[in-house]
Amino acid sequence: MIYHQVSFIEMRVIGCLLEKEVTTPDQYPLSLNALVNACNQKSNREPVTQLSESAVQDAVNALVDRGLVTEITGSHSRVSKYQHRFCNTEFSDLQFSPAQTAIVTLLFLRGAQTPGELRSRSGRLHNFQSLEEVTSALQSLQTQTGGPYVCSLPREPGKREQRYQECFCSESERPLQGDASLTDKSDDHTERLKARIVELETQVETLNARIQELENASGL
Repeated sequence: MIYHQVSFIEMRVIGCLLEKEVTTPDQYPLSLNALVNACNQKSNREPVTQLSESAVQDAVNALVDRGLVTEITGSHSRVSKYQHRFCNTEFSDLQFSPAQTAIVTLLFLRGAQTPGELRSRSGRLHNFQSLEEVTSALQSLQTQTGGPYVCSLPREPGKREQRYQECFCSESERPLQGDASLTDKSDDHTERLKARIVELETQVETLNARIQELENASGL
């Protein structure tokens, strides 16, 4: 399982490759530009991201180094394209059913979800005939050899259904649920740090002035 642990951006990249392989097979594998656009889609993504091309490229390079993504260069094009080797290939020890793959893809792209949400959002990936089929696929992902690959979260107050979360991304890499946007450098966080630096600089100036006053008063 350690081999398949990924950062949030790596998870988003793999999720996009898994999705596009099924939903737009004529456009798969994806170029870097197409992959960036897929990562930053405003629909079917949570949180919505504003990842830069360099951030996505760094994630792709890391995945290529680990054998989870492969780079393809066509004879008629100098543009590199990328396809996943994350699961369901001869190169991966992760072998999922279409139902399991759809669930993992949705969890990679949209975070923790209830069985009902997974069923309603899975249309282009897999046609679940019933909620019981979703639940069965979730249970199999929890008990499959090498797993668990998904886990249930504590039931939220006032909610009837439990949410399920993938087990591939570490908690330290996972964005907070409900974040409206994520950038590779987190612009909001950067602005907060800048404001804090200005505040500290002001405090230092005030302290230095006070020290100078005390030294003058003492005749030093």
